[in-house]
Amino acid sequence: MQAATQPVPAPHRSTPCPDTAREAGWALLDDPDEWAAFSRPLDGDAAGGRWESQVVIQGMHCAACAFTVEAALARVPGVQKVDVNAATRRARVVWTGSSAKPSLWFAACADAGYPLLPATDMSARARRTRESRMALWRWLVAGFCMMQVMMYAYPAYVAGPGDMTADAVQLMHWAAWVLTLPVMLFSCSPFFRSAFADLRFRRIGMDLPVALGISITFLVSTVATFDPAGPLGAQVYFDSLTMFVFFLLTGRWLEARLRDRTAGALESLMNRLPDSVERLGADGAFTRVAVRRLAVGDVVRVLPGEAFPADGLVVAGDTTADEALLTGESRPVPRPLGARVLAGSHNLSSAVQVRVETLGQGTRFSQIVALMEAASTQKPRLARVADRAARPFLAAVLAAAALAALLWWQIDPGKALMVAVAVLIVTCPCALSLAAPAAMLASAGALARRGVMVRNLQALEALATVDTVMFDKTGTLTRDTPRLDRVYCRKGLRPGDAVELAAALGAQSLHPAARALVNAWRAQFRSAPAWELLQLTEHGGMGLEGRMRRLGDSRGAARRLRLGSAAFCGVPALQVDAVQVHLGEPQGWIASFVLAEELRPDAGDAVTALEAQGLSLHLLSGDRSAAVHAIARRAGIRDAQGDCTPEAKLQALRERQAQGRRVAMVGDGLNDGPVLAHAHASFAVGAAVPLAQARADFVVLGDSLLAIPLAVAQARRTLRVVRQNLWWAAGYNALCVPLALAGWLPAWLAGLGMAASSLAVVLNAARLVAPVEARR
Repeated sequence: MQAATQPVPAPHRSTPCPDTAREAGWALLDDPDEWAAFSRPLDGDAAGGRWESQVVIQGMHCAACAFTVEAALARVPGVQKVDVNAATRRARVVWTGSSAKPSLWFAACADAGYPLLPATDMSARARRTRESRMALWRWLVAGFCMMQVMMYAYPAYVAGPGDMTADAVQLMHWAAWVLTLPVMLFSCSPFFRSAFADLRFRRIGMDLPVALGISITFLVSTVATFDPAGPLGAQVYFDSLTMFVFFLLTGRWLEARLRDRTAGALESLMNRLPDSVERLGADGAFTRVAVRRLAVGDVVRVLPGEAFPADGLVVAGDTTADEALLTGESRPVPRPLGARVLAGSHNLSSAVQVRVETLGQGTRFSQIVALMEAASTQKPRLARVADRAARPFLAAVLAAAALAALLWWQIDPGKALMVAVAVLIVTCPCALSLAAPAAMLASAGALARRGVMVRNLQALEALATVDTVMFDKTGTLTRDTPRLDRVYCRKGLRPGDAVELAAALGAQSLHPAARALVNAWRAQFRSAPAWELLQLTEHGGMGLEGRMRRLGDSRGAARRLRLGSAAFCGVPALQVDAVQVHLGEPQGWIASFVLAEELRPDAGDAVTALEAQGLSLHLLSGDRSAAVHAIARRAGIRDAQGDCTPEAKLQALRERQAQGRRVAMVGDGLNDGPVLAHAHASFAVGAAVPLAQARADFVVLGDSLLAIPLAVAQARRTLRVVRQNLWWAAGYNALCVPLALAGWLPAWLAGLGMAASSLAVVLNAARLVAPVEARR
């Protein structure tokens, strides 16, 4: 990946060719073995199929830059989709491995003036640190020169008629001009580079009006310095120019610091895995190897303070781990001998040996990273609306500035240009473009720290408007896995044999009832059932159907079994108010299992908090109606419905939506896929949720249902902040543009207003970093 970290700029051209890409130093990225480091396959593992990459964009700071990056990448053949988020300076690129080699679209973006880095590149943080340090130096130079220029400008403001000679005034102007040169050549260089790139590619960016304003002000003041008797008069504006640049750099530096909190948090998550780890060799000694060289079954030694490199089992030692970001548990959790540890969590207490079970994309860590990456590159609806408005607004800004200069030229040519400068500067739509994404990303980060992953930023807006919450029961209101309470089986069959058959069939399912039977078998016999599964079909919301044969009996006939609801198995239900699972075969009933369910400890508190927020609550479940109503009463939910198939749940959802209700669905993400997908907003709850396949908008990592009212409160607060930001951006322009056109707004004050508007939007969004309590 060295080629990606230190690219050599390629010649500017609209369509890069392979030779250009190789000259730029990105040819190594065309090796399919490197793709997995910053991409994931969308069509299996085929090298020629579709891939999704997450990249960091250098040199980008506004929505106009995002437009340019999207356009540059979209022109590359084979690039199918590009999503760029200006607030995080990240992009999601979907490309075809057979035609759009990474070197091509890396070179295309560099040609447009925005070099890319793989999101997993360890140098991204270092580069951002260097950019921040250089921005600080530009700000310091602008501030120092501004103070010196103001010192030379001050006598002209306080001197009376005749107090200063013409030579003294001219000397002051010369000194101010010299002190302004470092500001123009060093502090303003990012604005000029961006503006030149805009002109070269025939586009309008947000730095173009700024660069024009700075250039015009410097030109007018320079002409006045060298030719005081000329047509532009003897008035100089070096003090306004340096003050404007100082204020603008102040705002951008503070804004970048605030926005980098989001990008830095994501990168720190992605870089939680260690670069290397100690692996047990055949000679019994531990040697340090790169993490990417690990294989399933390897035994590694993880020292205190190090992160676990993969999901695995502790085979030696006893420790505690920090899993806050992975499970939502803020306290250290014990991980004794035989316990499972998660990649990305940190070993806190003592050295342990871990047998690797899962690597790479299959780990919970990688799935959480994928969720955060997807959220960080999404554009919510309000952000897309603001971005669409920004482009024509920039063109209107240039037209308004030209018109103002034309009208004022007839009155005062010197002031005409400065009025145009004020219009150019004060109307930058940066605040408008940042209003929605800055708030939603800050809110997504706050929820992530409380164990709620936001898969879809748009869902924050939808969640803020919901008035109804529908709950699934098993694995959602109740704990992830129920407990086997009683077994009823046909005459001649022992209960243990019935549990073995059910466990063998249920071992391939993530459903809580199936896991309860598997756990019951393992707790008693501590071994896998002695049955070979030949075929398995899972019928959503109904049960499992499969063919099995006794291990070692290759000549024996396979048994066709069904495990699930009474209707699915074709047997009568037991007359008990509890969850039931039945086992049957074509010849008839085999056994019935009664499961004892426990409410999650905070289910009642979560229901109370949601009702306090004005939400209507409903419970839907596929279990028997009596058991469903019993759980609803214990949780405090008044409206409950049992015996629901997935189709019945979806129908109930659509009926309420047809009544004008806005519904949020809370399920376990297993057989609730259709209803989760059709709800206005949806939550997947429980440790059994397969993160990579969840269809929900929000994924609750821990066991706490209080995350639901917390997310609702946070979403409502987020929408309020977004609206405040949009109103602020619109009101600022509505107030300042007329003042600038009337000539009442000097350039330095326009610069202060422009910087303050963007800073105010980001600071207002930063309030969302600390999540509110679950209240209305």
